Amino acid sequence: MGFWQDRKSTPGQPSEPHSSAGSAARQSAVEVMPLPDASSLLHAYEISGQGWFWQTDAAGRISYITPHVAAQIAVEPQRLIGMPLKEVLGPDENVSEPARTLAFLLTKQAKFDNVVVKSTGRDSGTLWALAGSPQFASDGQFTGYCGSAVDITEQLQSSKHAARLAMYDALTGLPNRLRLADVLSTELKAVAVHKRQSAVMMLDLDRFKQVNDTLGHPAGDELLKQVADRLYRIIGDKERIFRLGGDEFQVIVREFADRDALQELGERIIAMLSQPYAVFGSRCIIGASVGIAIAPEDGRECDQLIRNADLALYDAKGRGRGCASFFSTDLLNEAEDKRILEEDLREALSRGEIEVYYQPFVNTTTNTVTGVEALLRWHHPERGFITPDLFIPIAEEANLIAQLGEWALRRACDDAASWPGKLRVAVNVSPTQFIGGSLPAIVTSALASSGLSPERLELEITEGIFLSDSAATDGIFATLKQIGVRLSLDDFGTGYSSLGYLRTAPFDKIKIDKTFVRAATLPGSRNAAIIAAIVALAEALGLETTAEGIETEDQLELIRKLRVSHVQGYIYSPAIDCEALKENVGAGEWCIAPSGPSRQRSERISMFRKIRAIFGNHVRSVLIRNLSETGALVEGLDDLPYDSQLIIDFGDGNLVFARVKRSRNRQQGVVFEEALIFDGEGGFRSARQVPAYVLQKAGIPSPTDQPSYLLPDENNNDALAGLRAKLGMPQHPTTGPAELALANLSEGLVGVGTGPTSTHSSRDLHERPLSGEELRRLIEAAEDSSNQQLRFIVQLLIRTHARQRDLLEARWADFDLHRKVWTIPSLEAGYERRVTLSNEAVDVLRELPRWDDCPYLLANPATKMPYRSFAASWHTARIKAGLPDVEIDDLRFCSLGEELEPPTSDRTRRIARSFAGLR
Repeated sequence: MGFWQDRKSTPGQPSEPHSSAGSAARQSAVEVMPLPDASSLLHAYEISGQGWFWQTDAAGRISYITPHVAAQIAVEPQRLIGMPLKEVLGPDENVSEPARTLAFLLTKQAKFDNVVVKSTGRDSGTLWALAGSPQFASDGQFTGYCGSAVDITEQLQSSKHAARLAMYDALTGLPNRLRLADVLSTELKAVAVHKRQSAVMMLDLDRFKQVNDTLGHPAGDELLKQVADRLYRIIGDKERIFRLGGDEFQVIVREFADRDALQELGERIIAMLSQPYAVFGSRCIIGASVGIAIAPEDGRECDQLIRNADLALYDAKGRGRGCASFFSTDLLNEAEDKRILEEDLREALSRGEIEVYYQPFVNTTTNTVTGVEALLRWHHPERGFITPDLFIPIAEEANLIAQLGEWALRRACDDAASWPGKLRVAVNVSPTQFIGGSLPAIVTSALASSGLSPERLELEITEGIFLSDSAATDGIFATLKQIGVRLSLDDFGTGYSSLGYLRTAPFDKIKIDKTFVRAATLPGSRNAAIIAAIVALAEALGLETTAEGIETEDQLELIRKLRVSHVQGYIYSPAIDCEALKENVGAGEWCIAPSGPSRQRSERISMFRKIRAIFGNHVRSVLIRNLSETGALVEGLDDLPYDSQLIIDFGDGNLVFARVKRSRNRQQGVVFEEALIFDGEGGFRSARQVPAYVLQKAGIPSPTDQPSYLLPDENNNDALAGLRAKLGMPQHPTTGPAELALANLSEGLVGVGTGPTSTHSSRDLHERPLSGEELRRLIEAAEDSSNQQLRFIVQLLIRTHARQRDLLEARWADFDLHRKVWTIPSLEAGYERRVTLSNEAVDVLRELPRWDDCPYLLANPATKMPYRSFAASWHTARIKAGLPDVEIDDLRFCSLGEELEPPTSDRTRRIARSFAGLR
C-alpha cells in the first residue's frame, strides 16, 4: 500500500505490551478495541481531495504519488513512477524564493514544508504547498523522501487579490502610494547600476475642489477616472502612473533625452488634463501643475526624490499653476529656510523679538481715527523685520499660533490701557484659539491685569470658526458678550460665507476683505457691487463696516460712495509702533488726511509659462513673464509693429484680444482689450471661455499642432475681425482696461506706449514714431559718435525695420544684394524671415567696411568680432540729441520719406539727402 507500514495487531493480543496488574485488570473489564488500519485512513484522506502524498527513492525519483493527482498532471500517469520529482513539480516564479526551490531542498536530506510548487506538465494552474521528511534505513543510509501536499491555489489567489487591493487604487485602478515605494526603489537601483537617469513627475489637479463642491463627490470620482485614463493615453504604461490620494498623481519617466523632453512631456500632460471633461452631463474644466525631480542628480533615495518633486510642484503652484517646474537646490534651501525660521520662531517670544504694531482704522466721513488693529511684527536678529505673511502661516503649521495669539492679546491690552482717550484696539483671534475653549478666560485675565475697559477691546474673528461645533461656538460668543468686548467678523466673504451665522452671532462690525477692495475700481469688476451688498446687509443688521487695504484715492472715493463707515489702509497710515501711536493720540483727537496714489494699478503675477499668440492666420508660441488683469509682459513678439492686434491664447479656451503697446529688447508689453478676472485659485482667466469645438471650427490649431512662425499679413486686422465673429466674441467690448494699462506703464513693468498724438510720461515715449526734427537730432548725434558704425546701424534700422539684435547677429552670407534680400535665420525658433531691401538700404550696405577674414556684417575693427551691444554708443548719442528715453529699436518704426527741416550746414545737408533717399 505504499511507503506507510500497517499497524495491525494480532487478534487477542494488545497493540502494546502492558506489564502492570492494573492494566491487565482493565483489559479484562473492558473489551479492547483494535486500532484502525493507517493505510485506510490515509487512503480516505486522499480520496477527500484535501491533500495528497508522494514518495521518492534516494535519487529523488518518484516511487509513489496519489493517483488522482498523477492523472491531473500527466497524460500517462503511470509513467510518472521513476521520473525525478524536481522535473514533475517546479517552482512558481511569483511566490517561490530561489533559495527554497524543490531541487535544492531534495539535496539537503532534511525536513521541509510549505514549498510552493506547480506542475511542469499540462496542469500548470494549480499550486501546492509541499512538505517532506527524509527517510533512513536502520543502518542510517538515506532511502529517499516521503511527504504530503495541499492545494493552495485559491488561498494564493485570495492573497494576491488582497495584495492588489493594498497596492492599487480601487477607484482608478492605478498603482497607489504603497506600490510606488516598491517600483521607485527598484527603478533607483537600476539607475545606480546602469548609470542612467529617471525622473519623477508629481501632479496636482487645479480647481478640482470646485468640482467636488459644486457637483458632488461622485462627480469628482468620475473626473478622477477620466484623468487617469488621459494620463494612460500619454504615458502608455499604467505601472508608471500612480494615484497618491485625492487629486495627486505621480509618474515615473524611465527614458528621456534631456530636460527639454521632460518639459515637453509635462506641458503635454498639463494640456491634456486641462481639456474640458463631460461628467454626468456637466462640463468641467480643471487644470494641472507638475513638479519634476530627476534621479540621480536630484536624489538617489525614494524619500529624497519624492520630497524634491513635491518642492518642485509647490514651486509650480506658486508661479501661477498650470505649468511644469523642475526641482532646484534653491527650492530645498527655501524649505530649509522655512524650517530654520520655525525653530527661531519658537524662541522669538522669549527673546523679545516679537513686537506689536498698530494700524489705524479711520472714519470715512471725518477722517478721525476711532481705533487701531494690533499687528504682529517679528524683528529677527539676523534677517531684520519679517512680515506676518511669512511667519504667521509657519506659526499655524507649528502649533505656535495659540501662544502667539495670547501674547499679542495681553500686550495689546497693556498698551491700550496706557493710551489717553478711548481709542479701541482690535486683536486677531485665530480659529485655533477660539475653538480651544480657553479664550474667554484669557480675555478676562488680560483685561483684569491691564485695567482696560472691555468695550475698548475688539476681537477680530474669521469665518473659519463656524466649521466647528455650533453649540460650543454659540456658548463662547455668549460668554464673550457677557464680558463686554466687541466682536468683528474679519475677512468677510472670502471663506465659508453663510448668512445664517450673522443671524445668531453677536457681531458689532463686518470687515470687508482687501481682495474685494483691490479690484473694485478696475474696469468690468463686480467687486463694487459686492461691497455695496455687504454694506446694505451691515446697515440692516446695525453693524459697522471697515474696508481693508485702501491704498489709492480712487479706491477711497469709491468706498465713501458705497457708505462704508471705516477705512483701514496705507492711504491713511501704515502700522506704527506704540510710541509713535502715543505721540499722535496725545495731541488730542487724531485726524489723518488721506495721502496716496491717485489710481489703482492692477496686480501682477510673475510666471514663466508658454502661451500662444494668434495674429491673422498665424500662430506662435510665446513666453509670458508676468500677468495682470489688464496686460502681460511676454517674449517672442519683437518683430510685430507697434499697436499690432493679436489674440492671446492662455489655453482651456481662455482667449483675449490684445495689442502690442511696448517693446524693450526681447520683451513686449501687451494690453488686453477686455480685463481678465480672478479664477479663485490665485490666477486669472478670461471673462469669456471659448469651447474647444468653436476653436476647431474657427480654424485655430490645437496646442499640439506645429505652430506657424510667419509674419502677420497686411490685412491682419481684417483677419482677426473675421476670427472674432467666428469665436462669438463681441466686436466692441463694453469694458476695456486701456486707461488703466496706460497708468500701469509708469510703473515700468506691464504697460503700453501710445501713438504720436498722445500725452506721454517719460516711459511712454518707447516705441513711437519720431518727428522729423527728432530724427535729425539723432542722425547728427550718430554721425558724431566715436563708434563709426553707429551711423550705419541707424540707417539700417530705419531702412529695413529690423531689430538691433538681428543686425548684431547678421553675416554677409545672409545678404543677397543683387536680389535685394536679407535672410534672417532663427535657430532657436526653427524658422527664418526674409526682408526685402530697398535701394537705399542696399546703398548703405555697400558703404559698410568689410574685411575678407570677417564674416560678420558689423564687427569691431580691432577684433573682427561682432559687437555685443551698441547700448553705450547709443546712450551717448540720444543724450546728445536731447532724447534720453528713445530706444534704439524705436527707429524700426520710423519713416524717412518725409521732408526734414532746411539743413543748417553742409554736413546736415548731406545727412538730409542721404536719409530722405535723394542721393
